[in-house]
Amino acid sequence: MPQMQILSQDVRHRIVLIPCFILLIVLLGNTCAFAQDFANPFQDSFRENLQEFQSEGDGEGEELLETDRDSFTPATTLVGRNRFMIESSYSFIDNRATADTNSFPELLTRYGLSDWFEIRLGWNFEAGGGGEISGVELGAEEEIGSFERETNVIYGFKVAVSEQEEWWPESAVIIHADTPTSGPNTATQFVAGYVFGWILPNQWTLDSALRYVAANDEGDHFNQWAPSVVLKVPVCERWDVHAEYFGIFSDNRANEGNPQYFSPGIHYLISPEFEIGVRTGWGLNQDAANFFSNVGVGVRF
Repeated sequence: MPQMQILSQDVRHRIVLIPCFILLIVLLGNTCAFAQDFANPFQDSFRENLQEFQSEGDGEGEELLETDRDSFTPATTLVGRNRFMIESSYSFIDNRATADTNSFPELLTRYGLSDWFEIRLGWNFEAGGGGEISGVELGAEEEIGSFERETNVIYGFKVAVSEQEEWWPESAVIIHADTPTSGPNTATQFVAGYVFGWILPNQWTLDSALRYVAANDEGDHFNQWAPSVVLKVPVCERWDVHAEYFGIFSDNRANEGNPQYFSPGIHYLISPEFEIGVRTGWGLNQDAANFFSNVGVGVRF
């Protein structure tokens, strides 16, 4: 029919995936409600471990594991004094006009020198047409016109700034550098970010972040700003879901682009010290990729 427009394949995929994700959340909620009526030895074991975990330390108890890779917006919390955390994930990006991107292991190791200061070291390999959806590795990467392979190392620190007191938010500052170890780019990029958020009375968590990147792309020096906001909702004892908006805005770049995304996610605590999570996302404008998916884990020692 001449008046009917045929949807492209990527649009159809996005239309199908959105209700599928919503259905998964609904089923998860029903499963949690159903499980409350039955004895579950694994759930009882988790609760016992959780109670033991929260009673350790200085009497105040530690917070449950919360990784920075959960969402584009990093956590407001730190790893803790003398604690060690490893985070890793795989990302797939369905770029609009260039080759798809695969990124792994997106490794980030964190060690707490004190309750308010941690050091961070990471490494990653990426192959494809560019694109950036990982908050840990935020940099100049946007869609490029060719297939490239690159590796990079990340090093920096995270500092706690404030604790939540009524409507005064919990907050932290993250400073890190991103140095290529192979690939076409050779310039180190510096990233500074501020994240703040609240645990709401209903136990939902609302976090927001703003990051600045002194970026360099093959000799083109420019600025990047990356605002983001995420709402995290606990579904039951081990599960939570989130919905997030984030964007990456360039200033003084030769080829400016401002990709923006909507991204939902699901996270599961296997134990108080071990988490697995999945998040997906869809581009909201032509500068963004069509779709991305990310799956990863975090473990604390």
